[in-house]
Amino acid sequence: MEHYYSEKQKSPLNLKKISQNIKGVELEFYTASGIFSKEKIDKGTLILAENMAVKQNSKVLDIGCGIGILGIAAAKIFDADVVMGDINERAVMLAEKNAKLNNVDADVCQGSLYEKIKGNDFEVILSNPPQAAGKDVCFKLIEGSKSHLKHGGSLQLVARHNKGGKTLSKKMEDVFGNVKAIAKKSGYWVYLSVKN
Repeated sequence: MEHYYSEKQKSPLNLKKISQNIKGVELEFYTASGIFSKEKIDKGTLILAENMAVKQNSKVLDIGCGIGILGIAAAKIFDADVVMGDINERAVMLAEKNAKLNNVDADVCQGSLYEKIKGNDFEVILSNPPQAAGKDVCFKLIEGSKSHLKHGGSLQLVARHNKGGKTLSKKMEDVFGNVKAIAKKSGYWVYLSVKN
C-alpha cells in the first residue's frame, strides 16, 4: 500500500492548480494524487505558514515539505534561503515545479528525513510532521533537527494538540530543553523549540 510518505507513487499524476493567500501574499501550487492533502492546503500546514517565526533573509529548512508550501511561503514572504526535503519523489517534483511557479529559488532534495540535507546552520526548521507515518518517524524528525540548527535556531512543528501533538511537544522539550506554543487554532498548535 502506498502512502503520501512512500518513496514512489503509482497512481496517475492528475495535476491540479490551487491558489492560497498566506500572510497577504497570493501563492499558487500544483498538487496531484499521491501526496498529502491533494485537494487543498491542509489546515495544519496553513496555520504553521501563517504563524511561522522567521526573520528576513534567514536560512530555512522545510522537512517533509510535500508540495513545498512552507518553504515557498518562507522564501516569498521573508526572502528566506530555503532548502526543502521529502521522501516522496512526486512531492519533490511538485515542490520544484511550485518553486518555479512562484519565482522562488529553493534547493529541493529527495530522501528520508535528513539523509540528503547538507548544512548545520539553519535558523529555522519547519515541518508538518507525517503523523500517519508513525511516532518513530516524527521522533526522528525532532531528534535529527537539532544537529542541523545553528545556535539560537528553532524547530517549528504543527500538530493537532489532542491527536499526537502533546506527545510531539513533550519530545521537543526532551530534545531541546524547551518548547512553547506560538499559535493555537482549530485544535492545531504550532510548537517552537530553540537550540540553546
